[in-house]
Amino acid sequence: MTRFRAFGAALGLSLSLTFSLATFATERTPPCMVRDKQLNVNNAQVSKWKTTTKNQYLGRGHVTGRISRLYGEMTGHSHFQIEFDRGVNDTLEVVYSLDFGKLPKLAIGMQVEACGDYITSSKATSRYPRSPDGGIIHWVHRSDSPAKHASGYLVLDGRVFGGGGGLNR
Repeated sequence: MTRFRAFGAALGLSLSLTFSLATFATERTPPCMVRDKQLNVNNAQVSKWKTTTKNQYLGRGHVTGRISRLYGEMTGHSHFQIEFDRGVNDTLEVVYSLDFGKLPKLAIGMQVEACGDYITSSKATSRYPRSPDGGIIHWVHRSDSPAKHASGYLVLDGRVFGGGGGLNR
């Protein structure tokens, strides 16, 4: 903390901002896992899947971007759009189950990291409508059955939600 205070003072930052930097630096993002291996951010791969795979294709996604549109809450899930990879043409719908904890008030421009299941959603199915973005990332929360389904997580402006064994700060 003293090091952050000195760093903040050298930059002319206030003590409250310095404390915020120290708090932010202690947030720990869990690893994004696929099988028994850690998956790095794969924005380019997810972008490619959106244009080259059939409807309902399933892959593991680990994307970063920023919120560019809010879709609201539907059936106990928060839905929002992120721009990732190269920007406005690369969007993805994020679906977060509120059963795994509340989210802060979402706002356009928030930084996002999401680890979960990517699904190409270019056509409606008998159970789900088409995604306005042509693809979704969901299961961005812990799994109650890790042997059956891998856990995911969501990071909003540096805070972890819904994943990694129940982190929800």
